[in-house]
Amino acid sequence: MTDRLDRPEGTVRRGARLIGRLLRLHPRPFAVAVAGAAVYALASVASSIVLQRVIDRVIVPRFDEGSTGVGTAVVAAVAIVVVGVVKSAGVVVRYTFAGATRWEVAGTLRRRVIDRYLDQPLTWFQGRPVGDLVGRAGVDVDAASEVVSPLPFASGVVVIVSVAGVSMLLADWVIGVVALAMFPVIGLVNVAYQRRVQPPAEAAQVHLGELAAVVHESFDGALVVKALGLEAAEAARLEPRAAALRAAKLRTAQLRAGFEALLDSIPALANVVVLVVGAVRVEAGALSVGEVGGFVFLFGLLVWPLRVIGWLLADLSRAVAGWERLEPILDGALARRPVVAPRPAGLELDSIGYGYVEGVSVLRNVGLEAGPGRIVALVGPTGSGKTTLLHLAAGLLRPTTGSVAAASGAPTIVFQEAFLFSGTVRDNVDLHGTLGDAEVWAALGLAQADGFVSALPAGIGTPLGERGVTLSGGQRQRLALARAIAARPTVLLLDDATSALDPTTEAQILGGLSTVLTGTTTVIVAHRPSTIGLADDVAYLVDGEVVDRGPHAELLARQAGYRRLVEAYERERRP
Repeated sequence: MTDRLDRPEGTVRRGARLIGRLLRLHPRPFAVAVAGAAVYALASVASSIVLQRVIDRVIVPRFDEGSTGVGTAVVAAVAIVVVGVVKSAGVVVRYTFAGATRWEVAGTLRRRVIDRYLDQPLTWFQGRPVGDLVGRAGVDVDAASEVVSPLPFASGVVVIVSVAGVSMLLADWVIGVVALAMFPVIGLVNVAYQRRVQPPAEAAQVHLGELAAVVHESFDGALVVKALGLEAAEAARLEPRAAALRAAKLRTAQLRAGFEALLDSIPALANVVVLVVGAVRVEAGALSVGEVGGFVFLFGLLVWPLRVIGWLLADLSRAVAGWERLEPILDGALARRPVVAPRPAGLELDSIGYGYVEGVSVLRNVGLEAGPGRIVALVGPTGSGKTTLLHLAAGLLRPTTGSVAAASGAPTIVFQEAFLFSGTVRDNVDLHGTLGDAEVWAALGLAQADGFVSALPAGIGTPLGERGVTLSGGQRQRLALARAIAARPTVLLLDDATSALDPTTEAQILGGLSTVLTGTTTVIVAHRPSTIGLADDVAYLVDGEVVDRGPHAELLARQAGYRRLVEAYERERRP
């Protein structure tokens, strides 16, 4: 890959393929933008012709003869105004639709990246920093799509150069050759620029992703950083990445500044040559003063479009670098999120096996069936695979062996660490925005959350802050339960999701579920004896296997290990 990046032609080829792919996403606004650029370009060339006529027929006669016809002056003024209006219209159309194309392309890319994220299993995210994922959906999408903006401008340059070159050659071949000789020089400058700017441009994108990952992690763990006094350590961890990004960005900016300065100077120097050659040609009678003025005006017009080509070339390197970080997400052979097979009712896990690391099994040949309306508790020592089993049942992980089937597809899961969004209570309960206030309050009531929500300043309209920071742990858990209940699940999985609640509240919630959601199958990871006692059935896991299953009282009688585990739970809970 490094060898390809060192060759400018490789960057241009990859950039051309990228541009083609991006423009196929939204071709219509781009076509309108190009049409506007073409109108501007043709009007610009026309303005040089109008200027030539004004000089030869209005200004020169005024100096030579002392007067100019009123009709001639009026026609000249009208021509100038008409050409100016057409140019302005072309600019408005080009600018508006070029921007529309860029942002529509960026929006489409961002949606596709996020859709790919949502389609991945839980294990895919566990090996990737959140900041890096955010950077790819944000900074890299912007970098890849930004190259679309100057494309209509650059297409206008092609029209201006083509028409202006032909017109100059037809008017005077000597000046035409002088003008056209400028473009090979510009081409060589572009090649040299591409060769030097690609490595720092790509490095900047990589360093930006690394920096975003560290920043996100530091902010996400702000409480730990503050509590342990790790501010200096976090700053030290951030410093080398920020320095690397700064160095890459500065190098890119320096190269771009030098390139643009050189790009400006070439037409300026060529203009000097045109003036000198033009003066000689006027003296020889081959050209008029107006024609030389028109040529100089055309060269002046070319300075800004050539700067646009510079923008395009500078953006091209950054766009290719950003795209190469997006391509594995959009086109890579990524894993697909597991699909839970449907069944008429309840939940069934058939001979499930799973391991996070190849060759190391967390679960082995686990079978579990729970009928509609039943509450099943998963009980076992730490590391026995209870949470992993729930993640498999929820479709967050793909089993190594066996299969999962649940009523109406994937079950609804509530985690021990309740995650809340920074919106209102209502936003967090009704994630799809389809429920009425009465339904939201009903879900809150089943989760025993309606009492404290009613006491909030704006009730269900109260903002909760980042991750629900304004609420206690038990309140967050109850809102997470309300969110799950609002979905009216056929299978509800609770990963110790009532651990922050008192036994009375927990019993009320589970009792309400069995009464209102009569057909819902509930599977609970439980540690508290009071929770286990509420279950209709208990699955006892040891070292990744279900060693026994039955009612709580029966397991206490026949499983010594289970009995010791429950007694240990009871001792931990005693004051």
